[in-house]
Amino acid sequence: MARRPRRNHSPAFKAKVALAAVRGEKTLAELAQQFDVHPNQITQWRAQLLESAASVFGATSEAAPPPVDVKALHAKIGELTLENDFLGKRAHQGGFAGRKAMIDRDHPLPLTRQAKAVGISRGSVYYLPRPVPVQDLSLMRRIDELHLEHPFAGSRMLRDLLRREGIDVGRKHVTTLMRRMGIEALYRKPHTSRRHPGHRIYPYRLRGVKVTAPNQVWAMDISYIPMARGFVYLAAVIDWYSRKVLAWRVSITMETAFCIEAVEEALSRYGTPQIFNTDQGSQFTSEAFTGLLTQHGITISMDGKGCWRDNVFVERLWKSVKYEEVYLHAYETVSQAKASLARYFHFYNERRPHSALDRRTPDEAYFPITALPKAA
Repeated sequence: MARRPRRNHSPAFKAKVALAAVRGEKTLAELAQQFDVHPNQITQWRAQLLESAASVFGATSEAAPPPVDVKALHAKIGELTLENDFLGKRAHQGGFAGRKAMIDRDHPLPLTRQAKAVGISRGSVYYLPRPVPVQDLSLMRRIDELHLEHPFAGSRMLRDLLRREGIDVGRKHVTTLMRRMGIEALYRKPHTSRRHPGHRIYPYRLRGVKVTAPNQVWAMDISYIPMARGFVYLAAVIDWYSRKVLAWRVSITMETAFCIEAVEEALSRYGTPQIFNTDQGSQFTSEAFTGLLTQHGITISMDGKGCWRDNVFVERLWKSVKYEEVYLHAYETVSQAKASLARYFHFYNERRPHSALDRRTPDEAYFPITALPKAA
């Protein structure tokens, strides 16, 4: 089999693909098929485009370089030598995924030297995983359904449940797909006090708290949404008291930006809550997300690791959304998914009665009707 030659894409082509990814009208799988580029490469170009977008509005003129001072240059070389030695040792202490993420394919420094500097093999830099096969997409959908029914089931139990349905799959493959979907078995795990070195984890502040009014507590989560070709992620902000979906966003990548957009919309339309609860996902522990909440004086609460009951109302929302909407439709495009979800959330908020709300709709619970004065 002939080896496929390495292609050098033009900046215009990269910008075209990145803009298509930013628009979010197609899944990564569809964009990869359209442009004949791997999904990982599309994600990387999209991130580079968003990072460099602010520079478009900056100053374009450059000041003339100062005259060269040889003594200062020698001193600077010595400082940089020490810094490079320090940074090299620190980089080697990180995990493989973190070090690979440091590779910049557009940097003038050759990839070989970049790989050597961070302590990974050159082959791992050039290797790109294959796109998600169609069989895996179907399997991921069934795993998602089983996870909603049995949130305590780990990879072994899911494997056994799938085999009872005639699906021959191994535990490691189930684990890989669960990791890709962002789900895991929900149970109390050891070493829950360990924290990400760069992210602050906030305590759970709702234990024993009685939620008695709208805007007292809001919650947010992200869920996997299967489609006919590929998948997307859905983030939603919900009011605990009324179960009303205050804002939601769909994204082809699981990043922080679309979560922040949903929160900003909810804040602009409905004011600020007293407490905002999430899980400990990296999107919610990032400085950009927590900083938005603290700027508005909102108390931040986070679930205990593996404690799905701490955010049970959002988990119940996902079950309603998927069984009443998502699993009934095989969305062909991202725009179709957004339009269909918009119709469902309109029905969910305004027309769907909830037994927990005494058969009222979320809108009726969120916007209580003021009793009219009796006629004289």
